Amino acid sequence: MTTIGHMRNELLSTFRKNQGVAYSTTTLNKALKLDSADDFKLLVQALTGLENDNLIHQNQNNLYVLGGKPQQLLGVFHGNEKGFGFVAIEGEDNDAFIAPPNTNFALDGDTVEIAITRPARPGDSRGPEGRVVSVVERKSTALVGEYRPLSDEDRQKTGFIGTVTSHEKKMNRYPIYVKDTGTIPELGDMLLVNITSYPDADHPDRMEGIIVQSLGNKNAPGVDVLSLVYANKIRTEFPDEVMAQTNEIPDHVTDADRVGRRDITDQPVVTIDGDDSKDFDDAVVLWKLPNGNYHLGVHIADVSYYVTEGSALDQESYERGTSTYLTDRVIPMLPFRLSNGICSLNPDVDRLAMSCDMEIDRSGHVVKHEIYQSVIRSHARLTYNNVNKILEGDEVLRDLYKDLVPMLEQMGELHEIMYKMRHGRGAIDFEETEAQIVVDEDGHPIDIVLRERGTSEKMIESFMLAANETVAEHYNTKHLPFIYRVHETPDEDRIKDFMDFIASFGIKVTAPKGQTVTPKMLQQVVTDVTDTPEEAMVNVKLLRSLKQAHYSEDPLGHFGLAAKYYTHFTSPIRRYPDLISHRLIRSYAADTSDKNQAKWSEKLPDIALQSSTQERRSIDTERAVDDLKKAEYMLDKVGEEFDAVVSSVTSFGMFIALPNTVEGLVHISRMKDDYYSFVESQMALVGQTTAKTYRIGQPLRVKLDNVDVDQRQIDFSLVPSDDTPTSNLGELVKPQPRRAPRDHKPSQGGRPNKNNQNRNTRSK
Repeated sequence: MTTIGHMRNELLSTFRKNQGVAYSTTTLNKALKLDSADDFKLLVQALTGLENDNLIHQNQNNLYVLGGKPQQLLGVFHGNEKGFGFVAIEGEDNDAFIAPPNTNFALDGDTVEIAITRPARPGDSRGPEGRVVSVVERKSTALVGEYRPLSDEDRQKTGFIGTVTSHEKKMNRYPIYVKDTGTIPELGDMLLVNITSYPDADHPDRMEGIIVQSLGNKNAPGVDVLSLVYANKIRTEFPDEVMAQTNEIPDHVTDADRVGRRDITDQPVVTIDGDDSKDFDDAVVLWKLPNGNYHLGVHIADVSYYVTEGSALDQESYERGTSTYLTDRVIPMLPFRLSNGICSLNPDVDRLAMSCDMEIDRSGHVVKHEIYQSVIRSHARLTYNNVNKILEGDEVLRDLYKDLVPMLEQMGELHEIMYKMRHGRGAIDFEETEAQIVVDEDGHPIDIVLRERGTSEKMIESFMLAANETVAEHYNTKHLPFIYRVHETPDEDRIKDFMDFIASFGIKVTAPKGQTVTPKMLQQVVTDVTDTPEEAMVNVKLLRSLKQAHYSEDPLGHFGLAAKYYTHFTSPIRRYPDLISHRLIRSYAADTSDKNQAKWSEKLPDIALQSSTQERRSIDTERAVDDLKKAEYMLDKVGEEFDAVVSSVTSFGMFIALPNTVEGLVHISRMKDDYYSFVESQMALVGQTTAKTYRIGQPLRVKLDNVDVDQRQIDFSLVPSDDTPTSNLGELVKPQPRRAPRDHKPSQGGRPNKNNQNRNTRSK
């Protein structure tokens, strides 16, 4: 009589003799020549036991194969328009490659569960390979795309009226079929569509959906930007209940509003913003104290007084998280009646503020401070340009603002002191080129204007940083729950990789034994490479080694600023976390009981996560619109040649940047003078025969070959040059089987700023 043990042995022997073969239960039944129902039942029991013992597993076709079940991991799927993809796995350096047959119809951005089918091999630069087991969560539940009607015959046959196709490269291979929902769109209309059915085995190349809204024809002014706004789920309209609440708020400070506030309307506070700014949420004042120290007052619009907790206006602000600044419009976090009215620190009118007074010594350290609710009156609306000119000695402006000139000069002095202090403790300072895209009344780009930050911009940044640090430290010292802006210490492996990279340029950083890397060490690297050919390469590599700043209920510090405590306190008109910091200040001024602290301890994690998520969404939208307008600006310049520098190097080519910050790709297929290998450790492309070498920061000449506005893609080719440097870096390349690279397109240019002013001026 056959026993379960005998059956297990027979099965294992069969699997081991035919490794790699997948068996069905029926096939195994025949292979073992079983002829009774009892034996078949024993076979099933033995298979289950072997599977439970992780000696065999079922593959995606439910067939049994030798070996334990592959490890299954959760990650985000990054799709490629060619059908393959990669999955970024938390804690893993290399993404898992997913071949086209193994994507299981996952779409770009979906959260998926994958099984590793081939682990990464030692010494192989490629990562592991895997297959998608299941889609855990869809990233896209709605899409914006271009409508194309079906023929009458296809309408009758399918029941659909047309298709909506996304302009996003990774999604436009999946047209969304839509039915008649009342209003029939026209060819070329941009539609917002809710997805009701995703690709599957029966319909691998299409989706189905319901038309939600028509944004207008794709060629109509402003529809291109609006399409990106909706595609990124940015809220554009305020609900009726929000506007009703807003309209009930007085447009002036009432007597009741002044109760419990300090009146400092006599202080000569001023706002300093961009020429085209319309909402002013911060004002500053400065004077010298008898002991030689400086009194710095940073006064921020008290938005939280009007946006009351739990109200419709508060809920809408929470959902938006931030204002979004685009080339031709601002999508505000608050209705304009608030942001440009009672919450804006307009000149010569009383306004409610949250104030942070600081006494700063001659070394730039805050030695005393006070945080309180106030009533202020701005004595002047100054601009960055005018303040810079005043500090540079413009006689006309100095005469016009003669009462304020001494204070402005002292502000310049204090900024220099504070900058040296931050630099001394190790704050890492990257200066980025800022560009403003100038558009006409129809939203078409007509120019790209570069601007440099002058003393006034840097001065305001210093003052806002000081206030943010002071407020964060104050409430942390009091052990009260608070919201923080954090930038965590970079991962050890990434820093080691960075150190190995800079060592090739003769730069060596040695941390004391047992000590981790500090901002001061990395800042010294930035200083050492300033004005050297390696500067761009090193800075890019360093930026990629650092983590992304976000919001947290935990005081994790800000690595880039070398600050132990940091929050966002200074921009409540345009950022929800700043509004929350004000609400916390008011809440604790009235009640520091355990009950109140417990309430905020419960609320803050969700607020921090939502604020971080919405900030990322806003940044993505701003960058997408920038890319769109830059592509549109370059459209009539195809065939022209430009000076450029290499801004990034990848296995599939290199991205280049023009002096006006426009970026584009020189695909490796367009580099036809040689076969180029990617030396990842040195961020270089090296010709196998010529040894020509292309690295970040390298100047070159390029020709504009193609512009795809819908895809926001700009393609260049190299203009041949005898000056291209050569190197022996090709010797570092190990022969590897070629695999399609993950397509990556970095943003073009810096993040758009407040009313086209640098956002970094007021926050990090």
